[in-house]
Amino acid sequence: MTDTAMDHRPVMLEEAVRGLAPRPGGIYVDGTYGRGGHAMALISELDESACIWLVDRDPTAVAMAKARHGGDPRCHILQSNFADIGAHLRAAGLAGRVAGILLDLGVSSPQLDEPQRGFSFLREGPLDMRMNNEAGETAAEWLQRIDEKTLARVLKEFGEERYARRIARAICGARDAGALPETTTALASLIADAVPRPEPGKHPATRSFQAIRIHLNDELTSLERLLDEVCDLLGPQGRLVVISFHSLEDRRVKRFIHRNSQVGNLPPGVGVVPPELQPRLRRIGRATRPGPQECAANPRARSATLRVAERLS
Repeated sequence: MTDTAMDHRPVMLEEAVRGLAPRPGGIYVDGTYGRGGHAMALISELDESACIWLVDRDPTAVAMAKARHGGDPRCHILQSNFADIGAHLRAAGLAGRVAGILLDLGVSSPQLDEPQRGFSFLREGPLDMRMNNEAGETAAEWLQRIDEKTLARVLKEFGEERYARRIARAICGARDAGALPETTTALASLIADAVPRPEPGKHPATRSFQAIRIHLNDELTSLERLLDEVCDLLGPQGRLVVISFHSLEDRRVKRFIHRNSQVGNLPPGVGVVPPELQPRLRRIGRATRPGPQECAANPRARSATLRVAERLS
């Protein structure tokens, strides 16, 4: 186990486990195992008749899960995008029986801290940024082929970057001149030079790196795909707990919970709500954010938002 894994601090650990409300014999899914902090806390609350699926698309995370939990018969370990978990659960005959699903979205702290993964603009490494670094296109490969208009759209849509056009122009101009940056720090420097008025307290490359990573890993589509299946996967009183780290994720989770907590559109003159239009979820509490003590101990927690919903009968 690496030092970064040992030092990993799961965000809102107690709140997440409490939100899942572990119960005897329950079937649980940690769709973003990461370095296992949330999963270990949840497993400690489960009885011998319960089971938990530990899922991640990062091979390093899956290897760690196998090393820690491979001998625990309650644990089912799977390398997969969490967007595909519905297919796996249906194949196992578990759809409609799951007691809890946990998602801790975004890039994990150990991934940020490992320069070779290419997620951080603060540590020099290759332009990779893949959640599964054994498959798919790297950030360097994508930047070599993408056109300026599409790059600007990605930076604007997934990074909410005010200077998306300026940054796209700078990156594509450098590439066309044969000087496309080959490392994270070099790309961050190029982006910083293209930003005329940086946000106070935020590195000028923050939004661009977020946007490239989200696009490369198709993160928002993956989230939407799983949310579309959640109500069919959870059993009665099953819980969904999602920890988001930026508004693009949280907005989708919030709208999903709100939409499925409402009565559907009733035809005129219908006095009784038919089953197919009944609410499928109920919101559990309000959005939760880390307290001052946690943020002081783990600054990366500052942007986190936790939401909980429960499947209605």
